[in-house]
Amino acid sequence: QVRLVESGGGLVQPGGSLRLSCAASGIASRDTTMGWYRQSPGKQRELIASITGHSGTVYAAAVRGRFAITRDNAAKTVYLQMNNLTPEDSAVYYCNVLGRTTWGQGTQVTVSS
Repeated sequence: QVRLVESGGGLVQPGGSLRLSCAASGIASRDTTMGWYRQSPGKQRELIASITGHSGTVYAAAVRGRFAITRDNAAKTVYLQMNNLTPEDSAVYYCNVLGRTTWGQGTQVTVSS
């Protein structure tokens, strides 16, 4: 049974940084592509970054150059380093296996002065 627990969110000022973590269990293959998603109030959940088992990455245009997704297969953890945050980045952030439709609780990121 797949279980994903996101952490690391919080309140940060514009221009600040946060590092999100996603502890994963129950995923059989290290080749599984993982993604970070976010959802703001009134908007659909969107995929913002993904990483393959061999650490190939893809980013949405809105975060490219500011966010970095990495993974530690030994620790079964996926990370999202977020830099130069803006208020538009405020959302609940989720990690998931790409294509999976069951979601964890996510972690709230609020960017505000």
